Amino acid sequence: MKIGIAADHGGYELKESLSEFLTSKGYEIKDFGAFGLDNQDDYPDFVIPLANAIVNQEVERGIAVCGSGVGASVVANKVAGVRAALINDHFSAHQGVEDDDLNLLCLGGRVTGKMVAQELIEAFLKAEFTGAERHMRRLEKVKALEK
Repeated sequence: MKIGIAADHGGYELKESLSEFLTSKGYEIKDFGAFGLDNQDDYPDFVIPLANAIVNQEVERGIAVCGSGVGASVVANKVAGVRAALINDHFSAHQGVEDDDLNLLCLGGRVTGKMVAQELIEAFLKAEFTGAERHMRRLEKVKALEK
């Protein structure tokens, strides 16, 4: 599975750690930056290219990290076809995929520890959309908003 990852300065350190973790688990990583720590950078500059890569099927899923995860979530959801969420618990990490076809996980680099982030990401990446009728119906309503 090819995973896209992006972060601004607030998530840079966690992104670097997660990239190593994911590579060690056999995932192919496409890094959208930041490629160095710059306190003046802006999360949309990294998260938007990641979100576009998800829509264009250049990556199967994405992980975006900013200081709190909120900004990354807000901007990612502006891209039609992206379903991003700030995730802080194990249940939501897999349930978001299973029920809502979540394709971009957002984390807070200043609020989520490395081990917790790894557990959340594993739950997110191992989960599969169920395709149940009720979930498809709801997803179609979401997609209608994007037109």
